[in-house]
This record gives sequence, structure tokens and C-alpha cells, in this order.
Amino acid sequence: MKKNRAFLKWAGGKYPLLDDIKKHLPQGDCLIEPFVGAGSVFLNTDFSRYILADINSDLIGLYNIVKLQTDEYVAAAREMFTPENNAAEQYYQFRTEFNQSQDPLRRAVLFLYLNRHGYNGLCRYNLRGEFNVPFGRYKKPYFPEAELYHFAQKAQNAYFYCESYADSMARADGSSVVYCDPPYAPLSSTANFTAYHTNSFNAEQQAHLAQLAENLLEQRVPVLISNHDTALTREWYRQAKLHVVKVRRSISSNGGTRKKVDELLALYRPPKTK
Repeated sequence: MKKNRAFLKWAGGKYPLLDDIKKHLPQGDCLIEPFVGAGSVFLNTDFSRYILADINSDLIGLYNIVKLQTDEYVAAAREMFTPENNAAEQYYQFRTEFNQSQDPLRRAVLFLYLNRHGYNGLCRYNLRGEFNVPFGRYKKPYFPEAELYHFAQKAQNAYFYCESYADSMARADGSSVVYCDPPYAPLSSTANFTAYHTNSFNAEQQAHLAQLAENLLEQRVPVLISNHDTALTREWYRQAKLHVVKVRRSISSNGGTRKKVDELLALYRPPKTK
């Protein structure tokens, strides 16, 4: 089956892992994603309903506008993708405008422009909450029109919330399945935790997420979590069935060498009742 790509570029996007995730993701009526990111799992599954959450208000604001004002949004965003706008001076002007703007539609339009023209498609903010990714210097940034329309169509069965992972997991009931893709744990004790948003995700939160998954398991709600395969993640997810996924993605390590990293899919699945 053809895979559908997200309209955003996204660090840690799940597109390469889709086959493995779908293989282990239990069936249900409603999929809850507390860390929706670019939405690759949402875009490539067939649940009746979706509850999609993220702590990033820019991301959730964008998704609601794409869902509810699709044609208006696509037309406005398309106008940003010109050769004249693919220049450092223009990029930094638009970045400043984004950081100062209070208009939801304009911010959503600028967010996609910055995502496609910024360095590596990163989404990063300084401690003041200002977007601070530098210009990416791409030859011709791609305008994802088909991907936007596909997202908008599928989003008619989705609800988007800007909230914490704990709040979105609390929405689960007997018809739900939960897929969690938290910012990944560091591969070593010296590595920093990934901070995609101003709220970085620490070890305490990682352990808390696993505890919430155990609590949902007791309520017979299945939960699937993805993360790096480390001694620490295996300890956090000790109550889950662990599946190791070989990933072609390379991670830079000390000395400039690159090594392959295994990932874990931790499945909390209620036993079948007789």
C-alpha cells in the first residue's frame, strides 16, 4: 500500500518505521497520539476517529486551520513558495514576522514556509519561545499541496489539542488505542535530551509516561511507545512486550563516526479475556 507523506518535514518523523508500527499497533475505534508531530502514523492508519495532541501550540494551530480553512490556507501558503522568498534576507524577515505575529492564519502560513525553507526542517525555539532555526539554503523548497489536501481530508475525523501527554492519555476509554512517540531518550548519559520545543523532555517525564501506559493497561487500553533501545528505556518499559526495530537512520557519535541505532516498540496490550 502506498504510504502517505506528511506535509511538514520533521525531526524524528515516523515515516521510515511505519510498517513496524502498524504491525504492532492494536486495533480499536479511536487512535490517541499525545505526541503527534508531523502525523505520519495518523496519515497511514484507518481508525474511525483520532485524538491528536502536541505541546507545540504552533503545530496544533496549523493543523486546525488546515482542517477548517483548507482552500484559503493552501492559496496563502502557496504564494510564499517563490524564488524571491528562497533567500536568507527574506527568510529572516519572515522569521521575525512569525515571532511577532498574533494572527493565527498568518502564523500558520509562515510556519509551513519556515519549516520548508529552514535548516533541516527543524522546529526549535529559544527560551523566550521564539522560533530560531537558521535559513536552510535549499535549491527549490517543495510546496506540499497534495499532502496538505490529503491531511485536511483525513483530519475531518480528527480532533487536535494543544496539551500535555498526561492530559491526552486521560482521554482514553475502552474503545481507544494510544500511540506515544515521545522525544527520544539520549543514547548515553552524556548526551542531551532532545528539546524540539521549549519544554524539553527529561528522564522523570519518560518514566512518568511509562507509568501512565501501565495505568491504561490496567484499564484494558492498549498503548504502544517508540523510543531508542537503551538500558534505561528497557527499564522504563519492563512491563511491556518489547520489539526491537533495526533502523537505517544513523546517529552522529563522538569522533564524527556514525552508527546504526536500534529502536524499541514497547507494547502494553491487555490479555485477551475468555
